[in-house]
Amino acid sequence: MGGMYFLDQPDVMAPFVAGNRSRAFGAGLDPFAYERVTDGLRSLHDWPAAFRAAGARLVAAADEYAAQGRTVSAGEALRGAARWLHFSTLLPHPDATAMAGAARAADEAMGRALALTEPSAVRVEGASFAGWLRHPVRLEAPVAPLGPVPVVVVVPGTDSAKEEFHAVADALLARGVAVCAIDGPGQGVMAARQGPRADYQHVVGEVLDAVAGRPGVDVERAGVLGLSLGGYYASVSAAYEPRVRAAVAVSGPYRLDWDGLPPFVTDTLTRRCGGREAAREFAGRVDLTGTASRIDCPLLVVEGGTDDTPGVADGTALAAAAPNATLLCVPHGDHLLGNSRPDWLARTADWLAARLLTTP
Repeated sequence: MGGMYFLDQPDVMAPFVAGNRSRAFGAGLDPFAYERVTDGLRSLHDWPAAFRAAGARLVAAADEYAAQGRTVSAGEALRGAARWLHFSTLLPHPDATAMAGAARAADEAMGRALALTEPSAVRVEGASFAGWLRHPVRLEAPVAPLGPVPVVVVVPGTDSAKEEFHAVADALLARGVAVCAIDGPGQGVMAARQGPRADYQHVVGEVLDAVAGRPGVDVERAGVLGLSLGGYYASVSAAYEPRVRAAVAVSGPYRLDWDGLPPFVTDTLTRRCGGREAAREFAGRVDLTGTASRIDCPLLVVEGGTDDTPGVADGTALAAAAPNATLLCVPHGDHLLGNSRPDWLARTADWLAARLLTTP
């Protein structure tokens, strides 16, 4: 494939660190720790090891807490470790073995965290995905819903993984729906197994098939919430998977123009797809122009007003084309709206839960 096109760009480190700052904060990384870790970088080549080291320190702290019987502290440290380990994989780095190892370590840390603090969580896997099914805490009657509750599939984006969106999952769980946060093709622990696919409705269908029949979950009232490229995945799933009753696309593309995309995106897709031509073909299929009109379930499109990535037609076109869509635009929001979480997350979780819990 050639050299590291993005990493070899001159003067690339400072913009990358700055550009991922709000994303890191929105995902739950401590802002002061982020500054300490990134201040110590000499180049972006150092990013993966520095973030892995931060995750390893939290794993060591969790081991110490667990040995002392401090289960809550151990679980919190492991959740934090999962986030840091995931963030070590963001770059289009040539060491695929190290990237795959970090993704596995993030997955294992999150699994250990859930085993300590949320033992009702269930590992769910299929040919094209791996994730965790989590159940909402049942409130005292008469507030508690009776019978099975709807499930929301939370879908990450191009370089994301299920460990990045703890806040999204927690917000939905708090509102009485189950959550299945996954890695699909080209994402997280699945990235080493298969490249991304544009027909993501088959992945969501496989998730719902795997969850069907599990106690307390109603897959016939399913929702899907996708972030960044996951917003496209959520939209195409809403168009073609009949069990999806409501969907949310956060910072998702309406379509991609390969020739206009920035080097970080093209290099990331090239590595995750296994080659430049495969990546170009995949990008060409990320296009909702002929699909948006098929999305007849309620769709919430969440956009940041300052999110302007070259080569990406944003979700405002989707909101205009889908027949039952609502646009929520935060004027000062950036990509993934990590700089404005109070302006969209609660509103979005309320919107999605209300539509699923009131669906017959």
